[in-house]
Amino acid sequence: MSKSAFVAIVGRPSAGKSTLLNALCGAKVSIVSPVPQTTRNTVKGIINRKEGQLVFLDTPGFHISEKKLNLKLKTVAVNALNDADLIIYLIDATREPGSEEEQLAAAIKPFSARIVAAVNKIDHKDADADRAEAFVKEQLPAISGTTIRISAREQQGLDELVETLLERAPEGPLWYPEEYYTDQDPVFRIAEIIREKAILHTREELPHALYIDYQDSRKLNDGSLEAQFDIVVERDSQKGIIIGKGGSMIRKIREEAEADLAEIFDYPVRLRLQVRVDPSWKHDDKRLDSLIY
Repeated sequence: MSKSAFVAIVGRPSAGKSTLLNALCGAKVSIVSPVPQTTRNTVKGIINRKEGQLVFLDTPGFHISEKKLNLKLKTVAVNALNDADLIIYLIDATREPGSEEEQLAAAIKPFSARIVAAVNKIDHKDADADRAEAFVKEQLPAISGTTIRISAREQQGLDELVETLLERAPEGPLWYPEEYYTDQDPVFRIAEIIREKAILHTREELPHALYIDYQDSRKLNDGSLEAQFDIVVERDSQKGIIIGKGGSMIRKIREEAEADLAEIFDYPVRLRLQVRVDPSWKHDDKRLDSLIY
């Protein structure tokens, strides 16, 4: 029997979790942006090796906040720990550990037997890997094995990380066919790519003030998929930012999203985007439950 494991990736916002997931899978599975807490769901990425299969769970960044949205994101991250056979604790070597890092370490400490610690961004000029390793040793002394130094962006140390995970993975069945690198449905993937582009181009004005709402889709005679989504914001002023002068911003979002989607799907995706205002969406429990899980 092969080895197989579900592996949760946990860390503070902007520690590089989504970049790591994409690098491990060799494809864009999780959206990436400079905005903390871009990831809102537990996103699955899958890699297959001769030794077995690893199913990675990219989680929202662990962030201290009493806002309803942030509390929901934190719950998703913590719940993933219970579902995982193994855990990658990703710590950013460029940032000095503080109270938020200490709280995260305390939250994952009961799972020490399952944790593999990885110090990320060692390629950065401000990296202090020794400081990060000292923090892990002090806060999580029960972790077995050494901390692995990696750069997700430069793909350094990833082979060692995967080998370590496979060594510690239990025997079990392959949960997905070997050709899979994610189990996300197309609607979710398209919506996430649109959200990534919207965040990248408007992050100074409204990084967490939007979500993407699927409306409709249909296959065209030429084999392409036409899909309609709403970009939902909180205020009329934000609607103007998304649309841009003469529709320039929403056109840029659409064109860049379609370009990314062309590399993901084996058929063209044509997007129809509109902007809608919903001032209370971040306080709507039913809406949050549908967006964050």
